[in-house]
Amino acid sequence: MVIIPVRCFTCGALIGDKWREFAERVSKGENPGRVLDDLGITRYCCRRMFLSHVDLINEIIMYSRKV
Repeated sequence: MVIIPVRCFTCGALIGDKWREFAERVSKGENPGRVLDDLGITRYCCRRMFLSHVDLINEIIMYSRKV
């Protein structure tokens, strides 16, 4: 389970649908910059969303709220 924003925080461009392909290609060893170019992500604010994303959901789930 990965939580990536659906839209870029700065410009509002749709980016959530491109995350899976980006993650798969980068995990296979491709250059992240070239993958973003191939996906058509050219704005630096959108590129930031991909390159700076840290998947913390597995760590956060451990601290579920108990009422």
